[in-house]
Amino acid sequence: MKTLTARSPFTLTGALIGARLTLPLFPGIIVFATAFGAAASQKGLDVWQTMALSAFVFAGASQMVALEVWRDSWTVASAFGLMMLTLTINARMILMGAAIQPWMAGTPKTTSAATLFLLTDANWLIAMRHRAEGGNDLAVLAGSGATLWVVWVIATLPGYLAGAFVSNPQAFGLDLVMPIFFAAMLAPLWRGAGPAVPWAVAGIVALAAQQLFEGYVFIIAGALAGAITGALRRGRA
Repeated sequence: MKTLTARSPFTLTGALIGARLTLPLFPGIIVFATAFGAAASQKGLDVWQTMALSAFVFAGASQMVALEVWRDSWTVASAFGLMMLTLTINARMILMGAAIQPWMAGTPKTTSAATLFLLTDANWLIAMRHRAEGGNDLAVLAGSGATLWVVWVIATLPGYLAGAFVSNPQAFGLDLVMPIFFAAMLAPLWRGAGPAVPWAVAGIVALAAQQLFEGYVFIIAGALAGAITGALRRGRA
C-alpha cells in the first residue's frame, strides 16, 4: 500500500516571515553585490552580461571567484579549471538540498524547482533554524530566498555603474556582517563537538593549503578534507 507524504504548508505568511528574517543581511548582500558589479565592469563585461549573471546564476561566491580567474582568451584547460573550481564551491548545495528534501516531499515540482533555484547558504540557514524551532512553512525558505535574489540583482547595477567605487567591503567593516549572521544562525543548531569535527578539519586544512599553495587550491583541499572526515565519522557510527 502506498504511503502518502503530508505536504508542508506554503503560505504568504511564511514568505513574509522569511523576507523579514533576511533584513539583517541587507548591508552585507548589498556591498557584496556592488563589489561583484564593479569587478564585472573592470573585467570588461557589459551591463546585460553582468545583470544576467546575477539574475540567472545567483551564486555570489562562485560569481566572484569566476571573475577573479576570468581571462580575455580561453583554452579548454582554463575553462575546465574554472568549471572544477565553481563545482567545488557549489558542491555544498548537494548536501543542503538533501537536508531539506524530507521537508519538500510532496511539494509540486514547479514550486520545488523555483524554491531550489533561490537556495543560498543564508536562506538555507534561516529555513533550517525555522524548522529547528518547530516551524514547517516551506514558504519561509522561498520567501527569504526571493528577497535575497531581488536585493542581489538590484544592488549589482549600481556596482557596475560605479566601477571600483565600492570594491573593498573591508574598508567599511561590512564584510563582517555575513560571518556574524552565519555564526548567530548556526549557534541554535549546535549538536555537540562531535558533529563539528569535519568543519574544524576542513577549516584547518584550508588555512594550511592557503599558506602553501597559490590560487584556490585551499577551497578544494578544505572541502575534500571535511567531506572525507565526515564520511569516516559516519562510517564508524
